[in-house]
Amino acid sequence: MYKKEFDVRWSDLDANRHMANSAYQNFMSHTRMAFLIENDFGQREMAQYETGPVIFNENIYYFKEIHQGKPITVSCEVTGMSEDGSMFSFRHNFYDYKGRNVARGLMTGAWMNLRERKITALHPDLHEKIKNFPQSKGFKILTKQDMRSHGQVPQDD
Repeated sequence: MYKKEFDVRWSDLDANRHMANSAYQNFMSHTRMAFLIENDFGQREMAQYETGPVIFNENIYYFKEIHQGKPITVSCEVTGMSEDGSMFSFRHNFYDYKGRNVARGLMTGAWMNLRERKITALHPDLHEKIKNFPQSKGFKILTKQDMRSHGQVPQDD
């Protein structure tokens, strides 16, 4: 499992002096991108194939407060992927300096062709890389129904 350590900065805190919601999302995103970069799927490769990630949803479950002053560790696991590599899901666990699991983030997304602005199957070179990423226990092959399982749809007034 991929892990990255962070110091909680003053700017990561909210008015209650614990870590703000947005900081959890920023640490998850930073960890995910570091994981991708270390697996040769960084900005250079995305630019080469005019591909970029789009996030469908992120859910964060808070177990204990995180405060400034002690480092935290954020993990990153690939929990699912579609057969063509276009859709993905990740799990992030947050651990305090004692190794206690203090929060969990789950997210789903897809790869977008940046020229066409459409979700698309990955270029074969990128698909080869991503399909060889380490997979979590309980890894799942994702379908479009999995991406809509939350039941949320646009609603006009």
